[in-house]
Amino acid sequence: MGLTLAEKIFLRHSSKKRLEDFVYSNIDFCFANDITGPLAVKQFYKITEKRVFNSKRIAFVCDHFTPAKDKNSANNVAFLRNFSLRFKIPNFFDINQCGIEHVFLAEKGFIKPLDLVVGADSHTCTFGALGALAIGVGSTDLAGVMATGTCWFKVPKSLKFIYKGRLSKWVSAKDLILYTIFKIGVDGALYKVMEFSGPVIKSLNMEGRFTICNMAIEAGAKTGIIEPDGKTFNYLRRVAGLKLQGLNRRLKSDPDASYEEIYEWDVSNLEPQVACPHLPSNVKPVSKLSSVKLDQVVIGSCTNGRISDLRVAAKILKGRKVKSNSRVIIIPATPNIYKQALKEGLIRIFIEAGCIISPPTCGPCLGGHMGILGKGEVSLATTNRNFIGRMGHPESFVYLASPAVASASAIKGRITHPQEVVG
Repeated sequence: MGLTLAEKIFLRHSSKKRLEDFVYSNIDFCFANDITGPLAVKQFYKITEKRVFNSKRIAFVCDHFTPAKDKNSANNVAFLRNFSLRFKIPNFFDINQCGIEHVFLAEKGFIKPLDLVVGADSHTCTFGALGALAIGVGSTDLAGVMATGTCWFKVPKSLKFIYKGRLSKWVSAKDLILYTIFKIGVDGALYKVMEFSGPVIKSLNMEGRFTICNMAIEAGAKTGIIEPDGKTFNYLRRVAGLKLQGLNRRLKSDPDASYEEIYEWDVSNLEPQVACPHLPSNVKPVSKLSSVKLDQVVIGSCTNGRISDLRVAAKILKGRKVKSNSRVIIIPATPNIYKQALKEGLIRIFIEAGCIISPPTCGPCLGGHMGILGKGEVSLATTNRNFIGRMGHPESFVYLASPAVASASAIKGRITHPQEVVG
């Protein structure tokens, strides 16, 4: 019996010659943020105060509450900075050179195909788009990894998703993953690897692939993964500056690999999708929601804060104004994306349309800051979760959609199909 790509990566990182139900693995890279990092450091000190396993393979990315929203947030960043100085960890990133971790770390070239990566954040699965096995862990597990460079796992089963057909205009990777979660539910991939494949996946650019893998966790998955191909390696050379000599570029799932289930869908007739409160699986076509009025629109996050997302938003917003009683917040995911958006004139388009531009931050996605909802308020966001109270008040409402739908909706002040605005 053959192995899936995820199983091959587990095997490569263990000392065993064959894969067993549980595996003790060497970790290539680990990271935490300004919320989970301090918890991990406190647990680390219970293990050892002498050394970390490899200072260059640990990163702290202060993205959740930065720029610091209060004294506790500021103290968390200072705590991580001091730990990094003590153990000579060079990859400490504060607001002067920081971004949303799941975008920023890929952009910086810390993760490559076939790596085994753990992060103290559930959306670590984003890096599966690079052909890495990227798994979110708790802060205590991360402490163990920082001390030993190893972690144990129960090897998950894999589900395979094959997408066929051709995407219609204004349908994107965000719509694909929302549709997938709708079909299988928020527990449909519980502790499984979601392997995304098929001609539609191959046609996506890397930014779309990141979006797909980012939301695997919203179906309960252990992680998501896409086999690396020419687009993957071109991205890593062009964006991250990696040379990738000696990397096996043909490592894929075996033809006879075992999957717990295989899903195959033709998505040619799919229209833009919207997740309604209060679950990412409560998905409806955008055409069914035109009566939903909005107080706020957020375009950003580790799901959809990349330059291609901002380009789509600018294409729709150019020469138009957002609804006068709506707050529209644009959050570039990293400083490089912000600079590129400035260079291309996108920021000017957003400002002239009446949007608010935030520095790179997770901010409102987790109800942190830079866009918290009040009681009864309704938001449409390009983020990844819409649980009760996720973006602020427990009696607020969050809808999830693509940048195209979010931008069109910002103009109309209600949930809107992009073709209603630009055709």
